Amino acid sequence: MTSLIPVAFDPSYRLPLDKNHRFPMEKYELLPQQLLLEGTCEEADFFVPKPAKMNQVLRVHSKEYVGRLCNLELSKNEIRSIGFPLSEDLIKREFLIAGGTIMGAEKALDCGIAMNIAGGTHHAFPNRGEAFCLLNDQAIGAQYLLDKGYAKKILVLDLDVHQGNGTASIFRNNKDVFTCSVHGAKNYPFRKEVSDYDVSMEDNCSDSVYIDEIKSLLPKLYDKIMPDFIFYLSGVDILESDKLGRLGMSITGCKKRDELVLSFIKEKGIPVQCSMGGGYSKDLRVIIEAHANTFRVAKTLFT
Repeated sequence: MTSLIPVAFDPSYRLPLDKNHRFPMEKYELLPQQLLLEGTCEEADFFVPKPAKMNQVLRVHSKEYVGRLCNLELSKNEIRSIGFPLSEDLIKREFLIAGGTIMGAEKALDCGIAMNIAGGTHHAFPNRGEAFCLLNDQAIGAQYLLDKGYAKKILVLDLDVHQGNGTASIFRNNKDVFTCSVHGAKNYPFRKEVSDYDVSMEDNCSDSVYIDEIKSLLPKLYDKIMPDFIFYLSGVDILESDKLGRLGMSITGCKKRDELVLSFIKEKGIPVQCSMGGGYSKDLRVIIEAHANTFRVAKTLFT
């Protein structure tokens, strides 16, 4: 058992990309500061990711799409669907985030768990990006582990409030990756893809209803899949205060979710890579607190 929890972070995660302030980019800078200030993480926990390699990205994304993306040749409609102004810095950031998830997955094989301050870009499809997602970091990481022979059966457990439509599409015909998404029934995307296992939660879903669903879900998934690696997307946009969510979860309920998931994974001895995913509450302090809880739970369980 390690005394460290590897955490991927690069200053470029916090690029001033969103002029409309729909996406709280400040959280990528403030969350590490909070974790260090309170002692949940130490400087030695953090590692600077290397960008994902092109051949790794092309294992899940089409050459045509990635080529046009890197050459800043996407159409206005494609850029509008992504929601960020396209730039070289943005592309570099996306490759870094994907690289952080790849490196975190490798470290989780040794440490049991690894975290990415960013990531969870689950709306990126093989041939397009949307909703703040250009490259699908956990899909790239999962395929990397399979290609290297580091894992044989992978579970992508997506608990962001929005369905992991891009991830579902990427692995639709891949029997080695099982996609599970628990999301708001009436949240974006309004036209859902079909994951291997989808759970739709109704508007204003309470802590008790959500937590009961997760309690029931985890053993069913384990018995069905018997995964040897898990990618966990721990979005905090399930909160009642979230501007882009429609559920009714409290911060306490969100933390309980992480406790259930990570304690189950720890009990089964399965390595896990966690990407933070969404969080869009009006009060930035709420976002930081909810994300920090994921790290606090991980430290309690894995160190």
